[in-house]
Amino acid sequence: MKKFLIRLMSFALALLLLAPLCTGIGAAEEEADVTVLFTHDTHSHMLPSKEVDGGEFGGFARLAYAINEQREKYPNAILVDGGDFSMGSLFQTAYTSEAFELRTMGAIGYDAVTLGNHEFDYRADGIASMLNSAVNSGDRLPPIVSANHVPYGEDEAGYNEKLTRAFESYGVEDYIIIERGGTYFAIFGLFGEDAHICAPNAGLKYLDPVETAQKTVDAARAECLEKYNAEPVVIALSHCGTKKREGEDYNIAKNTSGIHLIVSAHTHTTIEEPILVDGTIIVSANEYAKYLGVASFNVNADGTAELKKYRLIPIDGNMPEDRAIANRIDDYCDIIDRNYLSQFGYSIDSVLVNNDYMFETVKELKAGLHESTVCNLYSDAYRDAAYKATGKMPDVSFTAAGVIRGSLPIGDITVYDVFRASSLGVGNEGELVAVYITGADLKQVLEMDATMQPKMKSAQLYFSGVEYSINKKRARFNRVDYAAIRRDDDTVEPIEDDELYYVVSGTFAFQLLDMIDAYSEGALSVVLRDENGDPIDKVFLFDHVIRDERGESLREWVAIAEYLESMGGKMDAKYASPDGRKVVYKSYLPWDLLRNPNKYTYASLFVFLLVSSVSVTAIVVGTKYIKKYAEKKKKEKAE
Repeated sequence: MKKFLIRLMSFALALLLLAPLCTGIGAAEEEADVTVLFTHDTHSHMLPSKEVDGGEFGGFARLAYAINEQREKYPNAILVDGGDFSMGSLFQTAYTSEAFELRTMGAIGYDAVTLGNHEFDYRADGIASMLNSAVNSGDRLPPIVSANHVPYGEDEAGYNEKLTRAFESYGVEDYIIIERGGTYFAIFGLFGEDAHICAPNAGLKYLDPVETAQKTVDAARAECLEKYNAEPVVIALSHCGTKKREGEDYNIAKNTSGIHLIVSAHTHTTIEEPILVDGTIIVSANEYAKYLGVASFNVNADGTAELKKYRLIPIDGNMPEDRAIANRIDDYCDIIDRNYLSQFGYSIDSVLVNNDYMFETVKELKAGLHESTVCNLYSDAYRDAAYKATGKMPDVSFTAAGVIRGSLPIGDITVYDVFRASSLGVGNEGELVAVYITGADLKQVLEMDATMQPKMKSAQLYFSGVEYSINKKRARFNRVDYAAIRRDDDTVEPIEDDELYYVVSGTFAFQLLDMIDAYSEGALSVVLRDENGDPIDKVFLFDHVIRDERGESLREWVAIAEYLESMGGKMDAKYASPDGRKVVYKSYLPWDLLRNPNKYTYASLFVFLLVSSVSVTAIVVGTKYIKKYAEKKKKEKAE
């Protein structure tokens, strides 16, 4: 028995000693052939940004540190980005002149990037200037790939010489082939249909993404086989988008062959478990450099990809910074302070106010219909800024969920925080416009908020200067059952249909009204007017931009920053909770359904009464028929 116990203990000890070796062998067998590090939709978030609770996320110095850690684990990993690397923070103010984003991505060592729709926010000339600035900097730059969003030929109507020359100078290609650790990669870029709609002034020719993807894959494979006698690992950097098992990138994966990995950008999706489609892996890593994506996979003999490991690494306050990238960004901050913010008397880290209140996240802003405290603040700021600039207090101002990029954090709120929240603030973007609309049209604008939000989350509107209530159970296009002008002394006045009201908002929000008009098929339409009541051609909307005493246009972010600064150091307590300017409820009570009806409620009531009348008539007639039939049968039985 004693010998048996000794042998048993020796066997157990041997197993313990061998366990690490066995684990090592198993891990080696599970090691993947390929590792891809990826980001997308970083939107100029080169500095860490704040969550509403004061926590931090993102920042390129932290991202670079995480990338370097992964490179130590996977020396042959490649690093790629799916586009929209610009527009979303103060660094965008130097987009055309400095190209900070591309230069930093080059310094970090990106192997390839593609272009998103926001790279074209400053139109064709803007991106051309940015590409030229990047080249002229002399810095290392990442290759750009774009297969289906390409310059027009000289003989085509849309030809833009400056843009074409910039693409050529930078070296933008449909695809590139690179080698890493004996493995060849073919990397190409795609631009989605929705991205194309979002970039109407890009100045480039748009080609079908599915057809172009297949042609590009075939061409890249043929070149790699001819030059290197090797089948490449094919990666699509796609600014098309995917949500769950649907969307443009899912469609591309279903209708093409030979793509091993799709980095899916544009929709800002967080794909925690990769989507596998007929041997193609689809991945996505949210937005704003919140995560570094890591996908490791093998390529099987039949050419399909087999996922081995996948991880989204959080880039937050726990992640150290890469010192070299941090120093580079510090230098960029000095340039922003000197060349842009100095005209407003600010620097990037200027503290505007200290905030004790938890505001909504952007996701919560776009959820259901509701009053928002942070959007109350934004819309109040627009009225205040317009009054200070013109001496005339607007009756109403509003903002839209679709143009809000961020909320405001607990703690110190800086200029960087405010600009990120309302980052459409350069050139004609983000400028405040003053127009007039009739009371009848003002009610239409309120109804746009009430009726269109479920279909268009970006269409939720937030107002200053009015109070109104929405019954979600009323007829479409008549869900607002009460509306009034609310003055600053809290007195209320009825909205008179024929009266002109002075209204202020950002250019994007006013343009959104046109989209709502289209979505509602003309049921909700608004005419913008000048102070004389004459209609304004929307082409000339920018002629009505508010200007200060220096003649400078009034920007949304500046309005918010100055409003916060005017609070004397502490956030105004009136923004601790909703003030009742927007009430949303559900009721089937007749008096709630029929209060302040318009033609749509009358039409619904008519249909209801008609259906009810037909139903009652059918019941009466049916009852008489059944009774008559029963009497007939009874008589026949008696006979």
